[in-house]
Amino acid sequence: MADSLQIEVIYALAERQEIARLKLAEGTTVQQAIEASGLLQKFPEIDLTKNKLGIYAKLAKPDTVLRDRDRVEIYRPLIADPKEVRKQRAAEGKVMKKGGGDGE
Repeated sequence: MADSLQIEVIYALAERQEIARLKLAEGTTVQQAIEASGLLQKFPEIDLTKNKLGIYAKLAKPDTVLRDRDRVEIYRPLIADPKEVRKQRAAEGKVMKKGGGDGE
C-alpha cells in the first residue's frame, strides 16, 4: 500500500524497551502515532507536554508528519543533570587528592 506507513513507537524504560509496530495512514503526525500505539494507556507517566519526542534520535515536535519506516521515540526525563553530576565528580576528585594521604 503506497498510502500507508510502517511506523515504530519506542518507549525505553531503565530495564527494558517497549516497542509498538503500527501501520498508519500517510500524513500521520508524531503525536497521532503515539496515541495510536497504546503506550499512553500502558504508561500513564508519559506526558506529551513534558516528555521530549524524537525520530531516530533527533528531537521532533508532536505535529511533525511521519515518513514510512520512521521510529518515533518517547524520551524519559533525566534523573540528574549531566553537567551537575560531572561537576560533583570533579569536586569529589579534588577533595580526595588533597586529603588522600594516610599520614605516611
